[in-house]
Amino acid sequence: MYDLKNLSKMNSLGALAPEAMNAFVAFDKAALAEGAIPRKYKELIALAVACTTQCLYCIEIHSNNARGLGTSDHEIAEAVLVAAALRAGGAITHGTHALKGT
Repeated sequence: MYDLKNLSKMNSLGALAPEAMNAFVAFDKAALAEGAIPRKYKELIALAVACTTQCLYCIEIHSNNARGLGTSDHEIAEAVLVAAALRAGGAITHGTHALKGT
């Protein structure tokens, strides 16, 4: 199912729903643009989020974008582990709902 060639089908989405797709593309571009947070850090944030959503396309795209902006494997590893810590923390805090007044 996962194949980077599938991303070419985004053109079909654009043809079928141009207004919504154009809005998405513009939003995505604006969100990742250089700003108060440098693009390199935004790509690391995107990579971390992609790890938590487990989107292989986003992991591929944002890790490559981050590397293109000078990100090292050490920085990528730390971003991945931050994502893992947040995901684990969410499981632990939600797990407290399973306890019966202990």
